Amino acid sequence: MIVRAFRVDGIVQGVGFRPFVYRTADALGLDGWVANVDGHVEGEVAGDARTIEEFAALLGSDAPPLARVRRVALSNGRTTPEKGFRVQRSASGHPGAAVREIPPDAAICDACLRELYDPADRRYQYPFINCTDCGPRATIIEGLPYDRSRTTMRGFPLCPACAAEYADPADRRFHAEPVACPVCGPRTAWDELRGADALKAAATVVADGGIVALKGLGGYQLVCDATDGAAVTRMRSRKHRPSKPFAIMVSDIGTAARLARVSGAERAVLTSPARPVVLLVARHRHAIAPEVAPGVPRTGLFLPTTGLHHLLLDQVDRPLVVTSGNLSDEPIAVDDAEAFGTLARVADGLLTHDRPIRARYDDSVLRIAGRQRITVRRARGLAPAPLPLDARTPLAGVGAQLKHTFTLAGDNRAYVGPHTGDLSDMATYEAFRRSYSDLKRLTGIEPAVLAHDLHPGYLSTQWAREQPLRRIPVQHHHAHVAAVAAEHGLKGPFLGVAYDGLGLGDDGTLWGGEILLADLSGYRRVGRFATAPLPGGDAAVRHPSRTALGHLLNTEPLGTTPPSPALVRRFTGRLAPSEAAAVRVMVARGVNCPLASSAGRLFDAVAALLGLADSVSYEGEAAVRLEAAAGTARAEPLAHRITRAGGVWVYDSMSTLADLLTRRASGEPVPELAAAFHLTLAHVTADLVARAVEDGAPHTVCLGGGCFVNGRLLGEVGRLLRSQGLRVLFGHEVPVGDGGISYGQAAVAAARLAKER
Repeated sequence: MIVRAFRVDGIVQGVGFRPFVYRTADALGLDGWVANVDGHVEGEVAGDARTIEEFAALLGSDAPPLARVRRVALSNGRTTPEKGFRVQRSASGHPGAAVREIPPDAAICDACLRELYDPADRRYQYPFINCTDCGPRATIIEGLPYDRSRTTMRGFPLCPACAAEYADPADRRFHAEPVACPVCGPRTAWDELRGADALKAAATVVADGGIVALKGLGGYQLVCDATDGAAVTRMRSRKHRPSKPFAIMVSDIGTAARLARVSGAERAVLTSPARPVVLLVARHRHAIAPEVAPGVPRTGLFLPTTGLHHLLLDQVDRPLVVTSGNLSDEPIAVDDAEAFGTLARVADGLLTHDRPIRARYDDSVLRIAGRQRITVRRARGLAPAPLPLDARTPLAGVGAQLKHTFTLAGDNRAYVGPHTGDLSDMATYEAFRRSYSDLKRLTGIEPAVLAHDLHPGYLSTQWAREQPLRRIPVQHHHAHVAAVAAEHGLKGPFLGVAYDGLGLGDDGTLWGGEILLADLSGYRRVGRFATAPLPGGDAAVRHPSRTALGHLLNTEPLGTTPPSPALVRRFTGRLAPSEAAAVRVMVARGVNCPLASSAGRLFDAVAALLGLADSVSYEGEAAVRLEAAAGTARAEPLAHRITRAGGVWVYDSMSTLADLLTRRASGEPVPELAAAFHLTLAHVTADLVARAVEDGAPHTVCLGGGCFVNGRLLGEVGRLLRSQGLRVLFGHEVPVGDGGISYGQAAVAAARLAKER
């Protein structure tokens, strides 16, 4: 007999790993013990050498569904274990010895779901049912090692029945830290009502056309009947969200398939433990109120994440709008007092419970393009699971302004924190600071370096500059494409295509349509879109008609003749005369008209020229409407021209806009022109990339930036680039928009620090 110590790194706490180790060792007849230590699992086993090797192999190959085993290491044991195998109390290791990995929350599993609906089960219709394979994790953890005493469940002592399950190695709730039942666990509340009565009262309000604020896993959610247009309209008015689509929760995959087209890849994502919102092409719009997703072909659908959601859906018996529990652009509410103060202005009542939420996690949002996954928002169910990143020095990327996240990195792993939202007011700023402090404490990463955006007006940049740490500024679009490269493990140079709204360039101007010859540590701009003024600055973002007129009046002169005054008048004729006159004066005098080479703003301009979006209520709305208008239409590309200016290849967008107006005046339908514009940008991208490759650029292309959430653009660009024999990469796990900026910043900072060593 020999004795070996073992250590398992990865996501191995909060996922039923110790019970799995116990059962594996017991089945093999090994003596020893296992324990949680900091963020990993370790122990000792005694037996013959071959059996111990088999034990170590099984720890990696047969781990529980929610576990992510990164490494299993064996070493010489220190003592001879007692007879039998046992689970020991958790222990703390050496402070700072290793980065700790936090398990994300997981949706209710099939076994718990069966119990939820079994009248003979003691957890029948208990909303907080969970086991080692499901339930809250990241949202309740207060410290590691992961034990009940270090979670927000510590205030719920186990009843004898739950304690017996918790201590029974044969039970799937063996050491399930959030384990609970109606006797000893959390309870729902609605005013003075508790338990089933509270749930029934909330369901009645929803069924009668009201709005309920529901306390979910990672924060409060606002709920109403998705088939009731009047209820959805009230939700929009009270939440100050006039047009951005709402997500819909449905009871099962069959209902989802009746409401939308669901491919095999989409089904797999919908039913995964993360239970994200998935953007699907709607099938039967008559079943859902048109006010849910006005003017767009895709509907965000997701399945219930908890027993509470299942029970509410059962009682209301119709699809539900389930959206973030906040006012527009504010952080999602997690504190009960905060919810009663804020959400009482929106909801007709609050269905709450007495389990505190430690960490704020909104719902994740994904889209499938072809068979490839695009992460729009990385949040509940996905974050803060680690991503690979070659970072030895502990550091942080503090993100940008919109769709804000931060990233902590160290020990060759990165942790993208919760989606904060738009970092524009004090509430969001405070949510970022608290989340940053909490994730630092849990992971054990204490950054020595902060990477931040170049823009001095971003609150994230201002916060970074206030910290007594070394700072590394990272250009916005370099961060976008670096995020893609780092996710795919690229070490060498690549071509980056960065298309988004706006980001400050290293020359002090606004960028957004960029071709970069880059590696993780640096870049050189080799292509771009023509610049055009943004009349009113930020006001132009909210009013695409202003952006369109700015493009028509003063796009960078690169040789294309502007459209005739008659064609311009066809557009300005539908604008308020005072607004058109004011924009003309601003552009002529150059007053508050910053120039931008932005793909996102060009999308805005084209949407306005086609009459699809003169004003918008959320970032990217005009582009969403333009993609929706294109649908599946086919068309010939618009005119486009590439020229050389200032040592880089430049897309002369005036050629495209002039042709667009001409073809529209001749009667070409809006859907065909919208499709033509998407195809045009794909050809422009392929042309810019081809010229860079002819000049010696690498054959690997990374596509980054929020414009690539657009599935049609992504598909067309990818198809044309691959036809040129190029390798095309884009983000799958990391958000393609500004939610991935912080990961890209961390990747750039890590690469620059590595070059210094």
